[in-house]
Amino acid sequence: MQHMVRNGVLALLVALATGCAGVSGPRVDTGADRPVSDTPAANPAQARAKISAELGMAYFEIGRFDVALDEAKVALAHDSAYAPAYHLLGLIYMFLEDNQLARENFNRALSLAPRDPEINNSFGWFQCVNGQEQEGLQRLLAAARNPYYRHPGRAHTNAGLCFVRMRDDTAAAEQFRRALSFDPGNSQARFQLAQIEYRQGDFLGARQQLVEFHQRREPTAETVWLGLRTERRLGNRESEASYAAQLSGRFGNSPEYKAMMQGLFE
Repeated sequence: MQHMVRNGVLALLVALATGCAGVSGPRVDTGADRPVSDTPAANPAQARAKISAELGMAYFEIGRFDVALDEAKVALAHDSAYAPAYHLLGLIYMFLEDNQLARENFNRALSLAPRDPEINNSFGWFQCVNGQEQEGLQRLLAAARNPYYRHPGRAHTNAGLCFVRMRDDTAAAEQFRRALSFDPGNSQARFQLAQIEYRQGDFLGARQQLVEFHQRREPTAETVWLGLRTERRLGNRESEASYAAQLSGRFGNSPEYKAMMQGLFE
């Protein structure tokens, strides 16, 4: 659980798509407002709050949560109604797994900026990992549709991860493909799509996704292991051996290497 939550938070940090079939429940009307963080400050106090919130987000993205927390509080001292500061607090507490404080701050942010796509993306993912998948998906897909959101691929990636949690690979694959249509370098979406194609028996598709992944990113133990198993299923012993050598040489302490040595290929 913690691994997926942290991946999702990192994802929060990298013609318009429409909603997908299979999502039910009340629709969240996020409209098409601009993110508050993208709009000019309305007054000097808000300008100071904006600077502190942006600085705090920069620290959050490099893992300095203590400094990020301080900057969020400084922002609110300047302007207690500045939604991005509460959004930042929600992200920090979500990563620290203090769900009560995360929810309180996300809700406060949305009470101030209910149509903000950045906040809806973050809170949508929070809902997805806390047993409210349908509600979370509605927020994520609405954020992805917002024409003012500069990172729709993030919302589609989070929606895909949400569908993975729900064991709906078909819907998840659609979301990961949409994410890649906005950002071909989205490594998380590409690897997740490769995993789905492998599970569905499309080994050539999985191979192609991994080739494109490795053209843009350094291999990880997970991607090498998936590549090894993919080539094994395709009967390509030379490529399988190449992946096995990478796993042994670069990731000898990984769970994937141990699985290979135990012959646990599936």
